[in-house]
Amino acid sequence: MSLYKSCLFLLFSLIDINVFASGDVNFTPSEATNQMNPALSSSAAGVVNSAVFKPFADSVFSLNLLSSFPEDLEISDYCVELLNIFGQRYVDYVKCLVPAARPVKVCQNCFSAYGILVDTYQNISSDQMGPGNVSCRDSLLRSDRLMLVYQLYSNLEDLWEKSNCDHCITATFQSLTNTTLYFMTVLNQTITCFDQYKERNHTELCKNCKNTYRGLNELYGRMEKNHTLCIDIEDAMNMTRKLWSKNFNCSFPREETVAVIAVSSFMLFLPIIFYLSSFLHSEQKKRKLIHPKRAKSYNSLMNIQDKLS
Repeated sequence: MSLYKSCLFLLFSLIDINVFASGDVNFTPSEATNQMNPALSSSAAGVVNSAVFKPFADSVFSLNLLSSFPEDLEISDYCVELLNIFGQRYVDYVKCLVPAARPVKVCQNCFSAYGILVDTYQNISSDQMGPGNVSCRDSLLRSDRLMLVYQLYSNLEDLWEKSNCDHCITATFQSLTNTTLYFMTVLNQTITCFDQYKERNHTELCKNCKNTYRGLNELYGRMEKNHTLCIDIEDAMNMTRKLWSKNFNCSFPREETVAVIAVSSFMLFLPIIFYLSSFLHSEQKKRKLIHPKRAKSYNSLMNIQDKLS
């Protein structure tokens, strides 16, 4: 500490000598205070002039330097444009998905936005060269460990596949398939019938809408066997069945139910039929066994009588 104080004293002595030697001694009140308190003045000057006090300007300058790379490492303007287009198409598709979450209509409402997104991603991931013989696949998809563009697209592609939207949409993302359109037509007819009678007695609804609802069920069963269902149709059918059975308390016997009841009834009465047939068969057999004996004894008696006569 004594060495530090000695150095400070020597330093300010030299400063005072230089100031007074220059002949310009015009002190402001703050400067006068600094002259009276040389230790405080030296501390403030040290803070202001130190490298620690000026990091902001240096850091801004450093960030500006870091944002500039050699031209051979920068992506081309064409790839930057593709990246911006992909981001816009990604946002458009997500904006479409969120309102279509409930009731589920992600296939029928958002297939157009998804098709546009697929086209944009294919332009990025293809080997085809763009303007200036530039390919954006490596620079946008494989240039870092995160591979953000690839991960974002993969998540939406996985969502599309889990929804089985390919079963309801044409291969070129132009429209719904004919089977899907027909199902939507029958579904609308069923819902219209429900709306027509729901304010009345539900018994009347069950009676008048039974054929339409049965036709919708049969159509859904055929589509399920043919693997032409997507999440939109599955959710719509579940909602319709809930309305029919829970809200309106309607039901109708299905053909398979009738068959099960018939087989169960037959199996229930089968032991009774078996024992009854066995009893009748045994009684008939007894009669057949006794009848010849009686006939033989009667003939023998007649012969004896003839001989006696």
